[in-house]
Amino acid sequence: MGHEFEAIDTAEVDATPEQLWEAIATGPGIDSWFMGRNEVEGGTGGVVRGAFGGYRPEYGIREWEPLEKLVYGNEPGPDGRKIAYEFLIEGREGGSSVIRCVTSGFLPGDDWEDEFEAMTAGGAMFFRTLVEYVTHFAGRTAVPVTAFGPPVGDWPAAWARLGTALGLSARPAEGDRVRVELPGRAPQEGVVYAVNEQNAGIRTADAMVRFLRGFHGPMVAAHHVFTPGADAEAEEKAWSEWLDRVFG
Repeated sequence: MGHEFEAIDTAEVDATPEQLWEAIATGPGIDSWFMGRNEVEGGTGGVVRGAFGGYRPEYGIREWEPLEKLVYGNEPGPDGRKIAYEFLIEGREGGSSVIRCVTSGFLPGDDWEDEFEAMTAGGAMFFRTLVEYVTHFAGRTAVPVTAFGPPVGDWPAAWARLGTALGLSARPAEGDRVRVELPGRAPQEGVVYAVNEQNAGIRTADAMVRFLRGFHGPMVAAHHVFTPGADAEAEEKAWSEWLDRVFG
């Protein structure tokens, strides 16, 4: 059967159109709020490439209007699967801007509901992370960190265990103050900036720490580390061990 979808996210942010364009239209910018590693060959007809775990998507750039509009998407697959992203930027007086993101496409099959739910929750988290990035980390670029924990069977219990690991008495909620501790590292204080049924995002002074419900799988750490000289391999190893300890 399948399902056509469209989701729209809009926010006014304390960032200039130049800062927003850098965030959405360059590889290092996308690395700092989306997921995995990204490359951009700019201009209409160019390509946006991603790498997240074993997933290697490529999207053709359909519209490229610097500081104003960016549209890219993939060609429909044999089963009709497709996805496209449209970003619109509008500068405002005083240095602020409005950013609008439209995500649309088609999910094939009779079991599209679970994938749509995960995509919708993930899209909301990624957009909120974009807003956090340009608000609190504009001008800085992050090392993306991706680590996979063990399979999770009971998600409500897993979210409660995450809360305990962060110094809370329950599942993280937006606005909670938390404490992030990795073995051999100084503890970091942070605030939960976004939460939904499938994700939780935390902002510290030098990182955005996100926990994602893997689609039919594990708890995933998809972080952005802004510490100068951060080593992705070392960060991923440390977080993998942390996930194993908390959710194993």
